[in-house]
Amino acid sequence: MPVQFQIVVFAFIAAFVLFQLYNVLGKRVGRQPQEDAKVVAPGPNPAETAKVPAIDPATLASIATLKARDPAFDPARFLDGARQAYETIVRGYAAGDRAALKPLLKPNVFASFDAGIAARETRGETETVEFLFPPRADLEGAVAEGDRAVAKVRFLGELRSRVTKVSGEPADVETGEPVIEERRTAEHWTFERTLGAADPNWVLARVEPANA
Repeated sequence: MPVQFQIVVFAFIAAFVLFQLYNVLGKRVGRQPQEDAKVVAPGPNPAETAKVPAIDPATLASIATLKARDPAFDPARFLDGARQAYETIVRGYAAGDRAALKPLLKPNVFASFDAGIAARETRGETETVEFLFPPRADLEGAVAEGDRAVAKVRFLGELRSRVTKVSGEPADVETGEPVIEERRTAEHWTFERTLGAADPNWVLARVEPANA
């Protein structure tokens, strides 16, 4: 075969091989670095977005009257504190912790709670409470009445209570076990504080049943 013809053949073969390599290596195979970056890059998480509680127009109107006297009143911050107070008070009542309850309650409410604790002590019982889910809190009004700020909150809670005997005897004589009860609660709690006072904390002034 003439040398010139061999060179042309080898050149053609080389071109064909390079073309095939380009077709394979030039294609995007699998995940590309740019695609990985798009997947890994975190986006906004709706679950972590701060939730602003929905407030109906009537409640907003009442809040406006309070904010006219107390511009620093923040409904979202207040509800967060009220929810914490609710959990603390419910647990404190179950535990019979009068010292924890007293600064959070007005004297008339403390007297009622104290009577319930004393009755449980007379029966020789102790109680513990756990929340099955975070309680729901809805602000239903916030007004200024004279020198007082008054706010009403509806709480919905799901609780599990466990009652035992101090003596070690079973609370349930039939089963020989502690009395365990799961219940849902729906209550209106009214909080108050003195406007312009150095102490910004609210105290529980009234507890009433509410619709679930």
